[in-house]
Amino acid sequence: MSIKSPKSSLTIMTDSVLPGETNPLNNLFGGELLARMDSAASISARRHSKQIVVTSSVNHVSFDKAIPVGSTVTIQAKVSRVFNSSMEVYIDVWIDDEKGEKIKANEAIYTFVAVNKNGKPIAVDKLKPESEEEKQRYDGALRRRQLSLVLAGKMKAKDATELMAIFK
Repeated sequence: MSIKSPKSSLTIMTDSVLPGETNPLNNLFGGELLARMDSAASISARRHSKQIVVTSSVNHVSFDKAIPVGSTVTIQAKVSRVFNSSMEVYIDVWIDDEKGEKIKANEAIYTFVAVNKNGKPIAVDKLKPESEEEKQRYDGALRRRQLSLVLAGKMKAKDATELMAIFK
């Protein structure tokens, strides 16, 4: 197994918001944005793993700004941490304002699992963060994973050492 940089998984998708993709307030449907984020994130996970990937969970979604019809939307997805067969992918959503400046509108965190042709999980290359943001997201991923496992009943709270360290 080798070690890869998060930038090797960077996926950028840019598209326009069309009228048929909007709600009665003429803003992009949340479900449409979720599908676009899932698509970008799955490409990112596949780029990292070089394997078939499946969405395991949508861990976090933040709809901070409405995205109006006619907007140019850019979705950036990058693997933020690898565990064994699973990969956390952090997604940032940007829109262009009237002056062409990029404004962060939303973000999300998805988890993907690399699988073989029989659908069985397989190990993937590790990840080494480089930038300060990548390091912060990498460190936070373990706490987020432990929280998810505790809430799902797959880990005892006392064993979530990284998560417990926050409260000490």
